[in-house]
Amino acid sequence: MATNNVNQSAQQTPAEETLNKSEAFFLKYKNAIIGAVVALIVIVAGFILYNNYVAGPQAEKANTALAKGQEYFAQEQFEKALNGDSLGYAGFAKIAADYSGDAANLANLYAGLCYAQLDKWEDAAKYIEKFSTKGDQMISPAALGALGNVYAHLNQLDKAVSTLKSAAEKADNNSLSPTFLIQAGEILESQGKKAEALKLYQTIKEKYFNSMQYQTIDQYIERVSE
Repeated sequence: MATNNVNQSAQQTPAEETLNKSEAFFLKYKNAIIGAVVALIVIVAGFILYNNYVAGPQAEKANTALAKGQEYFAQEQFEKALNGDSLGYAGFAKIAADYSGDAANLANLYAGLCYAQLDKWEDAAKYIEKFSTKGDQMISPAALGALGNVYAHLNQLDKAVSTLKSAAEKADNNSLSPTFLIQAGEILESQGKKAEALKLYQTIKEKYFNSMQYQTIDQYIERVSE
């Protein structure tokens, strides 16, 4: 058996070896999307409350539905959050289809995140792409970061890198930006693009020195500088 494994490894083309490295990276970071949107979940909760108390009674029904869906999402009941329950909650997918404005926008984002957690990456991309970003430094960048992770799972690596870089630029803070830059750098490394990865790691070193990632960024820089 060991001999067979060695023979198979020896027969791999450079392209196959690169693909294996990419697959190993994506397996390692399969659940990274959760970490990238923890802040998003909390902030969206506040956004829903704002709509409940400020946006007026015309949005009350949509916001009530969103709040129930978010409850399921927080409990990691992604199927119910997405498609509804037997108690009258319709699900994020239907909310996105039936409503407009902020309610539909947030429902698209949540539906996409649910699909991602259910390993349905093409559907995840479809819904998150419908989310209209705003000028904020948390919700919109987190959504872009989630989309970048989805593209990575779809093996659309160049698209993943550009989206993660956009997310980092849009956030421009010590919480999200270094996370997305490291993810983009890791993907670039899996593609053999060490020089491009180095630039992203150096950005963290130079700009985000108050971040947690700053403490270990030298390890990344040394790895791609070899």
